[in-house]
Amino acid sequence: MTDFPFKARIVFLILNKKPEEALRQLSLFYKVQPPMMKIGMPKGNRGIYGCYNAHKKTIYFYNQDAFYNPHVLLHEFYHHLRSISGKHKGSERLADSFVREFLKEFKRTAEEFSFKPDSS
Repeated sequence: MTDFPFKARIVFLILNKKPEEALRQLSLFYKVQPPMMKIGMPKGNRGIYGCYNAHKKTIYFYNQDAFYNPHVLLHEFYHHLRSISGKHKGSERLADSFVREFLKEFKRTAEEFSFKPDSS
């Protein structure tokens, strides 16, 4: 896995139920403190899979499935990055674009590393 590009490796970690390690590596890469993570949404947050609370520097996940979902974790980490940097929280569109970069690299890497049967 060390040969995997960074973004692909992060998605791989999340999909393999290692979101804490993914957040640790993301935080090192972007030179920020890692956010706290909690399963269970704060009051008033219904119908969503995750949210970021800038005051508590915490990513909340609806349930364990959301905890292991790369889209949810990366989307909320983007909000953490924007908050920590002192910039605007960032739009949902920009957060989704951030996620797409990681997923695109994961897909490309998975295809590159996939087993190709010998045709002989």
